[in-house]
Amino acid sequence: MRALPWLDPDRIGFPPGEEALEDPPGLLAAGGDLSPARLEAAYAAGIFPWFDDSSPILWWCPEPRAVIRPGEVHVGRTLRRRLARADYEVTMDRAFEAVIRACAAPRQPGGGTWITEDMLDAYLALHARGSAHSVEVWIDGRLAGGLYGVALGRAFFGESMFTRVTDASKLAFVHLLGQLGAWGFPLVDCQMPNPHLDRLGVHEMPRRAFLTEIGELVRLAPVPAPWEMRWCWRGREPAPA
Repeated sequence: MRALPWLDPDRIGFPPGEEALEDPPGLLAAGGDLSPARLEAAYAAGIFPWFDDSSPILWWCPEPRAVIRPGEVHVGRTLRRRLARADYEVTMDRAFEAVIRACAAPRQPGGGTWITEDMLDAYLALHARGSAHSVEVWIDGRLAGGLYGVALGRAFFGESMFTRVTDASKLAFVHLLGQLGAWGFPLVDCQMPNPHLDRLGVHEMPRRAFLTEIGELVRLAPVPAPWEMRWCWRGREPAPA
């Protein structure tokens, strides 16, 4: 069994993503730190951190990869009706810390979270650098749902979402894809598939193809921060990239 590589804390670098372990699937390396420079280098290489307080920092690059393109989102009849209502507002980068803290809250009483205080601080630092962004859904002036992720060049790497009102996170997701499509982002990384994302059109992509495309997209000119939501639902799907 191949040993798990440990990262040098004084050197920013990762093994190639295709060298990730098969068991556990996608685990690539351990150690290092959560500095903004290391996180940006990780995402640019198709790698992301995922761990809890009981383990060291762990870095992942799964095979296959869960992705979606802006024009591929599935908007069912119920969600379409919800999108058409005029009782909500969608913004970007207005309440990043509130969004990530909401994402960090346990999903059930007594449950844990992988978004530790160290992780939270790390992504707040990325947000301050203009690399991490949030989408907020407001209903009656209150934060009802949202999501956050990292953007490098014209690639967006989704991290987590939350909802306090039914379908609020879906409203955020559809509007994010619409705005990213308008900006010319061809691909959104969703990391690993789950039933909630599958229903929205997220699908699997071979890791090699994913890494090749990401390597090209992260070199493109970024959209300057802070981001502003200009796209809105008009009874249409997000435009294909």
